[in-house]
Amino acid sequence: MILFGTNPIAWANDDDRSIGADIPTARILDEAGRQIGFDGIENGHRWPDDPEELRALLAGYGLKFISGWYSCNLLVQSVQDEIAACQAHLAKLKHNGCKVMITCETSNAIHGDAGRAVNDRPRLTADGMRDFGAKLEEFAAYLAGQGVTLVYHHHMGTIVESPEEIDALMAATGPHTQLLFDAGHCAFGGGDPVAVLTRHAARVHHFHAKNIRPNVVARVRDEGMSFLQAVLAGAFTVPGDQEGGIDFAPLLGILKAQGYDGWIVIEAEQDPKLRNPLLYQTLGLATLKRLARAAGLI
Repeated sequence: MILFGTNPIAWANDDDRSIGADIPTARILDEAGRQIGFDGIENGHRWPDDPEELRALLAGYGLKFISGWYSCNLLVQSVQDEIAACQAHLAKLKHNGCKVMITCETSNAIHGDAGRAVNDRPRLTADGMRDFGAKLEEFAAYLAGQGVTLVYHHHMGTIVESPEEIDALMAATGPHTQLLFDAGHCAFGGGDPVAVLTRHAARVHHFHAKNIRPNVVARVRDEGMSFLQAVLAGAFTVPGDQEGGIDFAPLLGILKAQGYDGWIVIEAEQDPKLRNPLLYQTLGLATLKRLARAAGLI
């Protein structure tokens, strides 16, 4: 069953909490659930840590808890230490019936550093990627035993950003490690979303429908802007925005052909003072539902 969700970073950013700090939490939930009509929402820094408090809060607005970002540190700690570190987050997922854990290596990531150019991100050697993949697969096998699938989020400013790195990570991991495919991060990272999704569709268990403004992305690269500067400059937007550069119709067609069964989430952070989240998220959801119907997904 296809479900449609959003992420609170459209209203209140997690990496730079000054972005959207003036927007009340109740407004985020009311707009996402009651006004726009999303089925669920991902994790954000505004939500309570207690699993049942979280479930009850979201349910009051007609929303399910989808899953949430988990920052792993496998480059600098053991798999057993990672397993110990994830317990509170895992408990939140299990209590809320979440099927996936959104995971990204952040021990050396720079996307949260406003002073670092996104171009200056960390990179692994081929041997380093193989070693990281082995540890990630072991961690994913543990999570599978807990009934949760690890979906790895390729992301700007991290060790898995380019299409070649996505390919390498998939090659370095086994059946327990699945992929969160993010159309916007794929394009920003230099990839063709259709080509990358086609290669890895069988292992995609979560989908982020993030769009990009190509002219802004080019300026970010040329001017050496940070990831957070890119966000404020408008690098990201939603499906259906005429300024966006990604056609989501073929991507949803690929998901249909693969028999995708899961969440399609609009994770598209912008400056809410410049781009009204209610309007943009409404546009994004309407666009995705129209394209999903045309593709036979719903």
